[in-house]
Amino acid sequence: MKTKEIKKVLIAMDYDETSQKVAEQGFSMAKAMNAEVILLHVISEQYVYYSEYSYMRELQVDYSDDLEDSSQKFLNKTRKYLGDESIRTIIKLGGIAETILETAKDLNADIIVIGSHSRNWLENIFLGSQAQDLLKKSTLPLLIIPTEKPN
Repeated sequence: MKTKEIKKVLIAMDYDETSQKVAEQGFSMAKAMNAEVILLHVISEQYVYYSEYSYMRELQVDYSDDLEDSSQKFLNKTRKYLGDESIRTIIKLGGIAETILETAKDLNADIIVIGSHSRNWLENIFLGSQAQDLLKKSTLPLLIIPTEKPN
């Protein structure tokens, strides 16, 4: 049986302080395979909720320009930290899991590297898990790096 060669590694990152660990491990794997590295940050649609006694309203707030600038600086800093200026960076706006999968497909990525934040069961009920969502929907291999915030 012939194994598939990994030529493109898509590393999806968020602003969590553990993202550096995800980038390091994904980059290390990619370099060991002489694969291209692409860093992706997805800006999810921002909603602001406010409530009064009798109702709750949802307001959509557009912070995308500021977030894109901040995201690009974050990805550039990560690229510099990894020491490889050939790393491509991409910023997309949309739903996190869907956008990661769509981007991976558009780029013909061979594997997706993501982090999975340690959360308690109550946080998972309310916040969900992007890693879990990706795992359910992906047809590509995933490398899920367990991350834990430093104490």
